[in-house]
This record gives sequence, C-alpha cells and structure tokens, in this order.
Amino acid sequence: MKFFPARKLFSIFSNDMAIDLGTANTVVYARNKGILLNEPSVVAVKANTDIVLAAGKSAKEMLGKTPENIVACRPMRDGVIANFKLTESMLRHFIRLVHNDRRTLVRPRMIIGVPSGITQVEKRAVEDSAKQAGAREVYTIMEPMAAAIGAGLPVQDPCGNMIVDIGGGTTEVAVISLKSVVFCRSVRVGGDEMDRAIVNYVKRKYNLLIGERTAERVKMEIGAAIIDSESSNQSVDVKGRDLVSGVPKTIKLTSSEVNEALLEIIASIMEGVQSALENTPPELSSDLVDKGITMAGGGSLLRGLDTLISKETGLPVTLAKDPLFCVVNGAGKVLEELDFFKDALL
Repeated sequence: MKFFPARKLFSIFSNDMAIDLGTANTVVYARNKGILLNEPSVVAVKANTDIVLAAGKSAKEMLGKTPENIVACRPMRDGVIANFKLTESMLRHFIRLVHNDRRTLVRPRMIIGVPSGITQVEKRAVEDSAKQAGAREVYTIMEPMAAAIGAGLPVQDPCGNMIVDIGGGTTEVAVISLKSVVFCRSVRVGGDEMDRAIVNYVKRKYNLLIGERTAERVKMEIGAAIIDSESSNQSVDVKGRDLVSGVPKTIKLTSSEVNEALLEIIASIMEGVQSALENTPPELSSDLVDKGITMAGGGSLLRGLDTLISKETGLPVTLAKDPLFCVVNGAGKVLEELDFFKDALL
C-alpha cells in the first residue's frame, strides 16, 4: 500500500482555490483546473434572513426589480466587505457551485486578492468570511501584486514593474520589484464610480433617472476616455423615469456626453498614476522608460484610456492579456507555486 504525507493528501483531496473577490465580479480559480467560475458579486436573499435565493448573474438580473420580501444587493463596496453575512453566504454559494454541490473530504485552502489600501479590520473580515464559508487556511495577496503576476510581469527580478489595475471599486497603481511592492497608491474609484457618474450626469442634464445597470451598458457601448472623429458620432438610446412628469422616457446619449460624465473619474485615475511615478525611486524609474506601464482590470477596457495615460506620462502603455482575469490568474499562479511566491503574500 502506498502512503502519502499529510500535506500531499490535503492537495489530493482538497480543491484549493484562488479567489478574486471583486466589487463587480467574483472569479474562482481551482488548483490544476484553472478558472471555474466568473459571476457578478451580487446576492439575493429573503428579507431579514440569510437564506440565499440567488447569487451571481441571476441575482444581478434582480437588482432594482425586487419586491419588499427579497433583497438583492452587492455585499462588496470599494473592494472591501460592506456586508459580512451576505459576503459569507455568497462565497459559500460559489464554493458549492465550484464543487458541483459535493462536499469535499478536506476543506480547501484559499488565496484571496485584496486592495492595497485595506485596513487590518477589513483584511480580517475577508479572512473570517472565507473561513466561515468553508476554507481551511486563508492567505491574502495585494491585488496589484496578483495582477502583475497574472499579467506575466517578472515581479521576482530586481527591476521596476508598474501595474495599473482598474477594478469595480478601486484603482490600484503599484511599482513592484523583487516580489515586493515598492510603492502603491489605491484610489477608491473604478468601474462602479464610472457608472454612478453617468447616472448623475443624466439626472442633472436631462432630469432623467436611470439605473446603474443601464449606465454600465452605456459605458461599455459608447464610453471613451478620448473622443476622436470615429467615436464622436456614436450614440445610444437610454430609457429611464422623467423626474418632472414621473413617466418613462427615452433620450439619446452621445459618446461626447458620456466622456464629459467620466472626466472627473478619469482625472482621479490619472492622479494616482502620476503619484506613483513621482514616488518611484530613480533606478526603478529608468526601468519604466523602456518597460512602460501595464494595465489590468475591467476598467482598463474603457476605450482610449491606455492612449490617454501614455500621452500624459510619455511612457509606453500595454493592455494585459485577459485584463479581467489578471488578479485571479496571478493568485492562481501563487497557489500553484506557494513556496516560491510566499514573500508576495500579505
């Protein structure tokens, strides 16, 4: 009979996971299997209970459309846990989906990406939530570090690697060398703040109230950081409730107007990038002249944002391959090579 050390048995029977617990989406990577789940970070529960009725895409469809006895919400805000119980319920639901509703012999180890600006209290909330949801051990890694590893940057080398990770709730700008963050700036603006900016712009200019899901669709269809001759003629029909008459109404919104709505958010992201560059040691700054800046996260897909950052900084800007999955792929790589990347963990 062949015997395995206890540690080896854990790896055989447990389904160790890397999780990008994002404000907008939760992505789960299982060891040796890759990404198994990508769902919106939304949960729907019975009012005044912890009974989960839906989570992920089906729960997102309910946002703003639920009766009084059902509550559909995002338990994550600005990259951190806003509602502990709902986050725990959502995580447990997603873990069960990954395991195909089967109970495993051993509780899994988890590596979870967290914002660089997270407090010790917020970090403990993430760890406790994961343990309550079924984790045996919980490790945390800074999202910009995970994004840099997932984007394929040589973070272990003695050279400057700059990553701009624009998520749903936060924008993380970091300079990394020797598996450590040399400088990091966390700005609490991201894709969600862009959506809210569009909602407020339409409300202010047209007296029309639209939902954040509608604003997200507008951003994805005609949103742009720079308006050129090609995008200036784009427009989309937007439906909402007229605040004066109280009846449903449709308006036409142009890409120039969406750009105007997003200017303040884009300026905050640019400020974070400039701050990181100003605080980077000169030897690492010289590396950035050649290597440039790598962008990751869903917010980096905003049309023209990479061009704008390159224009403002004078550095080459590259959009990472699969920017939406850089954090979870990086955390997954750390999970696969835990001993090598242990210095990169928080």
